[in-house]
Amino acid sequence: MNFIEKFFSKYSQEKIIKWFKQICIAEAISCFLLYGVAMIWKRYDPEGTLSTIFIVIVGNIHGLFFSIYLLLCLPSRKIYTWDDEDFVFALLSAFFPFATIWVDKKLARFDRE
Repeated sequence: MNFIEKFFSKYSQEKIIKWFKQICIAEAISCFLLYGVAMIWKRYDPEGTLSTIFIVIVGNIHGLFFSIYLLLCLPSRKIYTWDDEDFVFALLSAFFPFATIWVDKKLARFDRE
């Protein structure tokens, strides 16, 4: 049993599912704040200190959610019985804006065919 499996083994499946769904949404929201607000603000206010501070803060928060999402994909694979293709798709979706919402709505379900 590796470190990540050992860490998540003390939590129930329901709790991990709840965390995974929340992180999917939080990662997408932080991505929107980073790309849709902070970077546009920085472009129109290049000398502004507030825009730089906002980018640093939102960028760090987005990086945290991104990392947690990748970590939660591992126990979610076992819970949702994803095959290798689904698992790789879930991992790659972290690199595309708002794709984690699709993973939450379509891939992270028990009744999918």
